[in-house]
Amino acid sequence: MPKTTDKNKYFVVRERAVPEVLLNVVAAKKLLESKRVATVQEAADAVGISRSSFYKYKDDIFPFHEEAKGKTITFIIQMDDEPGILSNVLRAIAQNHGNILTIHQSIPISGIATLTLSVQILQGEGDAEAMVDDIEQMEGIHYLKILGRE
Repeated sequence: MPKTTDKNKYFVVRERAVPEVLLNVVAAKKLLESKRVATVQEAADAVGISRSSFYKYKDDIFPFHEEAKGKTITFIIQMDDEPGILSNVLRAIAQNHGNILTIHQSIPISGIATLTLSVQILQGEGDAEAMVDDIEQMEGIHYLKILGRE
């Protein structure tokens, strides 16, 4: 396994790939933010983790949408080459307050087109998580992958 000295390296992973302890840290942070519990110990107990686990990971895990606002996300989509699918994708971006910065669609091969998009998530308005979910659920979308985030 290659060693890295960059402690600020980020990865975007699907929720199903995240260890349960990290998901519980997110749940504990939400409890604290909502004021449903008063102390870290109460939050940790409520979600079934130790207080030391909370402190170890609290600054390293956050829901994707919290850090995406005001950022640019680049993703790739493979979709059927049929009328209206690209329009639906663009509509989902607009409805979730995304601003398209770049867009490129390849020439379709075997009825599948590849679309590369860079989208700015508007500060205080946009919802990147909902946008990605909306696009992934559309008929005719085969694949969506986030390539990067700035």
